Amino acid sequence: METHKQLNIGLFGFGVVGEGLYKVLQQTPSLKATIKKVCIKHANKQRNAPASLFTTDKNDLLYDENINVIVEVIDDANAAFEIVSTALKNKKAVVSASKKMIAEHLPEILQLQLETEQPFLCESAACASIPVIRNLEEYYDNDLLHSIKAIVNGSTNFILTKIIEENLAFNDALLLAQQLGFAESNPKLDVEGFDAVNKWSILLNHAYGIVEHPDNILFNGIQNIQLTDAMVAKEKHFEIKLVAQAQKLKDGKVAAFVLPQFVKHDDHLAFVKNEYNGVVIESGFADKQFFYGKGAGSFPTASAVLSDIAALRYGYRYEYKKLYHHKPHELSRDFYVKVYVSFDDWKFIPKEKFEWIEEWHAGEERKYLVGVLHAKELFNNDWWKENNTSLILFSEPIIENVDIVKLKKRSLELAGVE
Repeated sequence: METHKQLNIGLFGFGVVGEGLYKVLQQTPSLKATIKKVCIKHANKQRNAPASLFTTDKNDLLYDENINVIVEVIDDANAAFEIVSTALKNKKAVVSASKKMIAEHLPEILQLQLETEQPFLCESAACASIPVIRNLEEYYDNDLLHSIKAIVNGSTNFILTKIIEENLAFNDALLLAQQLGFAESNPKLDVEGFDAVNKWSILLNHAYGIVEHPDNILFNGIQNIQLTDAMVAKEKHFEIKLVAQAQKLKDGKVAAFVLPQFVKHDDHLAFVKNEYNGVVIESGFADKQFFYGKGAGSFPTASAVLSDIAALRYGYRYEYKKLYHHKPHELSRDFYVKVYVSFDDWKFIPKEKFEWIEEWHAGEERKYLVGVLHAKELFNNDWWKENNTSLILFSEPIIENVDIVKLKKRSLELAGVE
C-alpha cells in the first residue's frame, strides 16, 4: 500500500467501538480515511449516522473494489474470522479488535498474511489504548526480552480494586462494574480469565514468536477470590491482581500464565487501579519499562483502531520478527510456582502434591497455606479451581529447577525440620 494512500473503509459493527471510530474519523480529516459502508446485524435500530451508510449484507463491503480496508469490531468470533479471511483473500488490508477470534485462529491468520501479503493489524485487541503490540514488534529484540507482566483486563482489575480498597464482597463489586459498563451482562468471559488469556496468546506471539491456542496456556480468573484473601493480602502488604506473565527460563523456554497474583506495593502493577491496564516489559539493556492506559471503553479502543488505520497509510505491517527471523520460543511446563491457597476443608487439598508447605493457617471458617507446587500439577488437575478453593501466586512466583533444591533445604531449616 503506497504512502498516504486514501483509505476507503468497510466497517463491521456499529456498537460502542464502531460508533466511537465513526465519530473520531469525522473529526480527523487529515487521516484521509473515510468509512464508505457499515455492515450491521439489525437494520431497524436507530443510529447516529445517515441510513445510506448501513447494510446488512457483508458482501457489499467484502466485494466492493473501492473499499481497500476492512475494520472489524464485532463480538461474534466465528463471523469475524470469516470476514477477516475473505477480506485478506480479496486483497484488502484488515484491522481487527476481536481478541477471541485472533487467539483461536492465529495459525490461519498468520498463513493468510503470508499468502496474500496483506497487512493485518490488531493493536486494539490486546490492551485497547496501550500500544503494546507495536512496541513488542519494533522495539524489543528476541534475545533481550526477559519478561513481560501485565494487567490486561479492565473489568477484573476494577472488581479487585473495589474488593481490596473498599472491602466490597465479590458479587457487589461485580454488580458495580456492570452498572458502570466495565463488565459485560454475562461477565464469565472477563471474570473467569477467558478474555485475559485470549489477549495473552496474542501478545506471546509478538513477544516471543509463540503460537499457542489459549486452551494450552495456564489460566484462571478471579471468581474464587474471597474477602478473607484480601485481608491476608493486606496483612502481608500485597495487592491482589489478575496478572498475565511470561518469563524466559534459563533453558531458553518461556513460562507463561494468567493467574491471580499477590503484587508488592512498590510494583508498577500495584499502581494500576480500576478499569486501567498496565504492562511491564523487562529487557537486557532497557531494564523495566512500564506502559499504562485505559484498557476498556469506546474511545480508548477506537483510538487503538485509529492508530492501526493511520499506520496503514504508510504501508505498515507486522513482520513477526520473533517468529520468522529468529528461532521461536517454546512454552514450558517444567517450573515451580510459590502459591497461596485458601479453602474451606483440608480434604479438598492434595497436600502430598506440594514440594513443601511453608505456612498454614487453620481458621474456623477459612483455612490457608503457602507452599510450592510444580506447574504441571496446575496444568493437569483442577482441584485448585474447585470446591470454593482460591489459588493466588506470590509475587515473583516462578522457581526454576536449579533453584528448587537450595530453596527446599532452606525452607525445611526454617520450619525446624532437619
